[in-house]
Amino acid sequence: MAHPNFLTTLPLAPKDPILGITEAFQADTNPAKINLGVGVYGDEDGKLPLLHSVSLAEDQLNALKTARGYQPIDGMVRYTRQVQQLVFGADCPALIQRRLVTAQSLGGTGALKLGADLLRSFSPQSEVWISNPSWENHRALFEAAGFTVRAYPYYQAERHGLDFEGLVQTIDQAPSGTILVLHACCHNPTGIDLDDGQWHQVRQIILRRGLIPFLDLAYQGFSQGTQEDARQVREFTELGIPVLVANSFSKSFSLYGERVGALSIVCTSSDEALRVQSQLKRVIRTNYSSPPTFGASLVATVLEEVTLHELWEKELGAMRQRIKAMRAALVTALKQTLPTHSFDYIAEQRGMFSYSGLSSEQVQRLRQEFSIYAVDSGRICIAALNHKNLERVVEAMTQVMR
Repeated sequence: MAHPNFLTTLPLAPKDPILGITEAFQADTNPAKINLGVGVYGDEDGKLPLLHSVSLAEDQLNALKTARGYQPIDGMVRYTRQVQQLVFGADCPALIQRRLVTAQSLGGTGALKLGADLLRSFSPQSEVWISNPSWENHRALFEAAGFTVRAYPYYQAERHGLDFEGLVQTIDQAPSGTILVLHACCHNPTGIDLDDGQWHQVRQIILRRGLIPFLDLAYQGFSQGTQEDARQVREFTELGIPVLVANSFSKSFSLYGERVGALSIVCTSSDEALRVQSQLKRVIRTNYSSPPTFGASLVATVLEEVTLHELWEKELGAMRQRIKAMRAALVTALKQTLPTHSFDYIAEQRGMFSYSGLSSEQVQRLRQEFSIYAVDSGRICIAALNHKNLERVVEAMTQVMR
């Protein structure tokens, strides 16, 4: 009798919409090809930077020649302490009152995964609501955890702006216990953020409807600055309800391959925090047992030491300003080549990405005719632009949008 092979009927999984673009880009033999699809910051030469602050911290750690033992289940204490201070502020009441639980995670994705698994264990009847559109992996992560995932309105294509009326009308009908996933700043993929007044209205609905806010903070420092970009997270901690926050240092430290992130949970009491921490450790233990060492050590070292922290803030500020400069240059150039079009919406967006207004058909033309790669939705990575490739990108966009 032949041994049954369950792999025989295993279907081929669809390609990841972002990573698939990178694969196509790499296969392209055109030496002038440009990848505007990947969510990675490139410097003026189009290269992934090694921050000087990180390099100095790495030299310090290598000089110690420390053995690599297991970390605590919820991560390195000096690292989680620095995460709490950077994201929530050293004077955060939840931190002072020991109501804040933070666990080191495998990047921001890992933080979302931990939160999803924890919520599924104790609120299995809840639904997860994400913005339309949202980062592609949001839906996949929460569906994989067993949740029903629905979308609330966010982007209004006709005017390339925020559909705030649709957003508030929809979430104001959400059942109590609904997990509401929110982008704390630099919305991915649109680059469109809520203003302070709109955030206030969302928080009031969350309180009134009994919703569970889950904030994704992947781009702290890329909108206005590290403190300004954490403002909405800090406002949520004052609501007196449980709040989950996933943060990442992939972009802000240019540590993509080290997978450095954290999940934080704001609790309503120190006793509640102890119980939440114990359950979060169980989730981690059954996922990967304990987190890696080196990337978190780098981040902790930079954030702990005043001179390195100041240098990092300066380097992060330079990245932020370069993105803003390229965004402005793109808008200026497009207005010159397509004077009948308005591109003010691109200028108003924030962070690494832009919903450019390109249609799926126009994106396909960019790939086929110009070897310029973007996401089918028209999302482009502003951080992938530089003064060497801007002219060619503008010429190509002009051709397909004319």
